[in-house]
Amino acid sequence: MENLKVSLFQGYLFWENIDKNLQNIGLRLNGGIREKTDLIILPEMFSTGFTMNAAPLAEPMNGKTMHWMHKIAKQFDCVVTGSIIITEGGKCYNRLIWMTSDGTYNYYDKRHLFTLAKEHQTYTAGKKKLIVELKGWRICPVICYDLRFPVWLRNVNAVYDLLIVVANWPERRALHWRTLIPARAVENQAYVIGLNRVGHDGNEIYHSGDSTCISPNGNVVYYKRDEEDVYTFTIMADEVEKTRRTLPFLKDADTFHIDD
Repeated sequence: MENLKVSLFQGYLFWENIDKNLQNIGLRLNGGIREKTDLIILPEMFSTGFTMNAAPLAEPMNGKTMHWMHKIAKQFDCVVTGSIIITEGGKCYNRLIWMTSDGTYNYYDKRHLFTLAKEHQTYTAGKKKLIVELKGWRICPVICYDLRFPVWLRNVNAVYDLLIVVANWPERRALHWRTLIPARAVENQAYVIGLNRVGHDGNEIYHSGDSTCISPNGNVVYYKRDEEDVYTFTIMADEVEKTRRTLPFLKDADTFHIDD
């Protein structure tokens, strides 16, 4: 496992405007990423904002946003990830895409749908966790509300080294976000990166960002609130190994099975 260079886009999202978001994010990345990076992380529903108006905005898996993600991944020679609205088999999904520079991809469908916003009435929940590998890192990407469910994110047998949470998490519950991310890092002995949007959405809900990276020991590697930011930092492979070697409590964790 090598050190991993990660770039975050904590940005404003234009409500239900795919073309404007793709153009703006492309400009921000071009202006903000000035060094080689391994991974670019974008927010939940980065092309539309967190909307329940899925039907006119949903795209197929060969749609314009997928092509745009490949273009960005190829341009920066890295992986690009974030979630978008996908239609497939007559259903809509809040789907995280893990796009590589050669155009191959994996995906994860949001497991826990936010019932307070009636997300479960519009989107279909996923059933499978995704673990991908990059430069020797085993990475588990999830979406927003998933953060609240530690059983789903439990690092059984140290299957992942980095947990990524892409989000549209409202400022009114920012304390929960800032509490749960360090908890997930410490209890799972893994880096956790939480990437959120900023600004008001089309429902006048304010998002303060509070994007962060927390080390396996609970130390803050990155944190930004209330403003747009494109920032690149490095997470250290030996920090994961050292934490698990000196405090080997993952081996004492309870075993369990999650039903579909």
